[in-house]
Amino acid sequence: MGKQPVSDEIGAALSTFVAGGVGPRHSTLSNLFARAGYGNAAPYSASAGPGPQQPNKENRVRETVFAAVREPSRARELIDSILGEYRVCGFFNDSDDIREKVGRKARVGALQRAFARQDWELTNDGQLRPMGIGSVKSFEGRPAIEDQLGRLRRAADDPALLLGTAKEMLESTAKYVLEVFSVEITAGMSFEALWFHARDRLGIHPKDVDVTQPGGEQIREILQSSWSIASKTNELRNVEGTGHGRLLPTGMTTEMALLVVREACSVAEMVLSSLDRRLGK
Repeated sequence: MGKQPVSDEIGAALSTFVAGGVGPRHSTLSNLFARAGYGNAAPYSASAGPGPQQPNKENRVRETVFAAVREPSRARELIDSILGEYRVCGFFNDSDDIREKVGRKARVGALQRAFARQDWELTNDGQLRPMGIGSVKSFEGRPAIEDQLGRLRRAADDPALLLGTAKEMLESTAKYVLEVFSVEITAGMSFEALWFHARDRLGIHPKDVDVTQPGGEQIREILQSSWSIASKTNELRNVEGTGHGRLLPTGMTTEMALLVVREACSVAEMVLSSLDRRLGK
């Protein structure tokens, strides 16, 4: 399994958001901690007298995340729940108050750096995703591809689903290009044929490169490598991924599956960016 989005540093960074008692109610924190299976890590106990309640929110968040570091089986669920509540509370929203704006930027920045050290990316609006599976601008406005990108972000610890969805994203990318150029897509058109025609229409097929120009041979090899990534992703899907009624668990590690996904996303981004350039966008 790949790195889970938890560490002592992440726990410390998350706790700073609720310093001084701001943010979600204690009851809300108790419920989300319990749902993720960490309800006993830092239970809440209201003070019977006028003194402070024990423990405070800052300590509860820190100690509960520390518990997830020790037992990370449901760590992603815990972190997603905490971030969800933080988004509801507006912790990632911009502010007109200069002091609050500076403080918020510092807290978010520290949390982003903590997640990055675990190979996770936190967006400025509080969305968490595996490093490298980002919000690619070229994907915007292509609903099917955007949906598959979202599924890739959510399937960070499922190698089979990662591979299957990466293949579907690449296939959808090629089909989208062909639809833009009004190329008929027949029912039996193979993955290889889809990608050949898509690259051909965009002028990014290796055969289109003038190898007599400086760097031409290298560019041709790079374009060939991009096709190899797409082709091998398709083959891996058939062997290890979801689809075709596969029942056995995948034998591929999460780290390797994420590498395949990152490369597939780079290829899809390059193709869609080439399309945008051809369309004058």
